[in-house]
Amino acid sequence: MNRSTELALGVLADELLGDPHRYHPVAGFGTAALALEARMYAPSKFRGAAHTAILVGGAAALGYAARKVPGATAIGTWAVVGGAGLRRVGATLGADLERDDLPAARALLPSLCGRDPSVLDTAGLARAATESVAENTSDAAVAPLFWGAVAGLPGLLAYRAANTLDAMVGYRNDRYAEFGWASARLDDALNYVPARLAGAVTVALAPTVGGAPSDALRAWRNDARKHPSPNAGVAEATAAGALGLQLGGCTQYAHGVELRPTLGDGRAPEPGDLRRAAALSRNVEFGALVATVLCVRTGRRAWRRARPRA
Repeated sequence: MNRSTELALGVLADELLGDPHRYHPVAGFGTAALALEARMYAPSKFRGAAHTAILVGGAAALGYAARKVPGATAIGTWAVVGGAGLRRVGATLGADLERDDLPAARALLPSLCGRDPSVLDTAGLARAATESVAENTSDAAVAPLFWGAVAGLPGLLAYRAANTLDAMVGYRNDRYAEFGWASARLDDALNYVPARLAGAVTVALAPTVGGAPSDALRAWRNDARKHPSPNAGVAEATAAGALGLQLGGCTQYAHGVELRPTLGDGRAPEPGDLRRAAALSRNVEFGALVATVLCVRTGRRAWRRARPRA
């Protein structure tokens, strides 16, 4: 099987089967990262960079070693891509809110983001979940597919390792401001192109959820740069425009309160909007898969034509 077919099969497996229920490779990687952190931790950028290099390099090396095993890229894609699970959690949380079941919705929110659910009401939970679905569509679906198309199984595993480390240590708090610096910067770099691919596909597919491409593009141009993350701002702003919503504002995290800029100029998210956000997420994932594979194939054909012959 070629790389494109294996990526598509991995996405199909994620859609039909969801995440592996036992022995999830990402969970195993997290356990290994914690064990290595316990040995290497110091409030030092150098130590943090070494921690990141060992773990991300190890994941890439594992992918390189297994790259020619039949079906390995498909299995790796299934293990790494998390789009289906993201959408299921988002839609379920929205359904809980529509039934006024706040305890159930609050219990689900930590699987989407790091905000404090205990202080959020229905409107706050709906906004938090909508923003998380938008941001994680880029991080959990588009970006791994992009790196899988560009670099195969090594790209898939290295990207997921870097993104997982960012979620573990990439915080600007007393413990990780120095140690997590390298992980956070690497994650920003690896997500730069995929986030813009996700934004472009979101603009193009806005009509599939009743939105207008012009609204998504306007939110991107006007609001994305206001976000503290150079990548999340693109994903959230274009989703806000496509869904006709306004995201951002006062945001409660475990480490404190942040006042985020507003993204989009629509109304505030409501529980029913999470079904639309999930539908947009699915459409963007599949659209990005097609666009990435076509671009990589076109680039390779062009390279072969331009390459000097012996």
